[in-house]
Amino acid sequence: MNIHGVIAIFNYEMARMKRTLIQSIVAPVVTTSLYFVVFGAAIGSRIQQVEGVSYGAFIVPGLIMLSLLTNSISNASFGIYFPKFSGTVYEMLSAPISAMEVVLGYVGAAAAKSVILAMIILATAGFFIDLEIRHPVLMLIFVFLTATSFSLFGFILGIWADNFEKLSVVPTLLITPLVFLGGSFYSTEMLPPIWQTVALMNPVLYLVSGLRWSFYEISEVNVFVSLSCIGVFTLLCLAVIAIIFRTGYRLRA
Repeated sequence: MNIHGVIAIFNYEMARMKRTLIQSIVAPVVTTSLYFVVFGAAIGSRIQQVEGVSYGAFIVPGLIMLSLLTNSISNASFGIYFPKFSGTVYEMLSAPISAMEVVLGYVGAAAAKSVILAMIILATAGFFIDLEIRHPVLMLIFVFLTATSFSLFGFILGIWADNFEKLSVVPTLLITPLVFLGGSFYSTEMLPPIWQTVALMNPVLYLVSGLRWSFYEISEVNVFVSLSCIGVFTLLCLAVIAIIFRTGYRLRA
């Protein structure tokens, strides 16, 4: 394995985070604080507890998942799209580095940035509520697997997109609505029975539910089902990326 090539791509992508600290670090902290202020004041005063957990604590896993999904996709998609846009992707494809090593560099950096942001959001939440994490190891596993799987998905999106509009259409019109409808800020048990059944068709519900179980041991679906869903999605993304590099889809003119 060309370790130097992987590290070079990884460091290059991580350097973008250092150059945009306000957008990468300050903005998520401010956004998280606003969620707690707005939701805590407007809803928390009316909903004291959800399944025995204070409302402010209940929404923490949802906020972390929202950040993980959106940042993992955007980091990975922009990371691979810009070499395509500038034409430098051909130099990378002709370099002595394999497809697996390219994916490791880009996806590894995107996932690392997303995990860092998730930990920052978790630390920020600690200023507003008393956090309780009953299964910290499982929580880290969920965070890492989610960041990795959706960074792979973002990598696919970055290769598929041929303009900047397509880069934002999936996170804006698909991922964010699914997160808000996936029980991030409420329990699906509050919904009528028919809508509880509909909610089970939302894949993000399984991610939020699994992460919430690692915090408070409460969930809408079994935690092992959540882990299985993440694993299957990761394997699916890896299979798609393998086909892309084998066929040169939108990578070779």
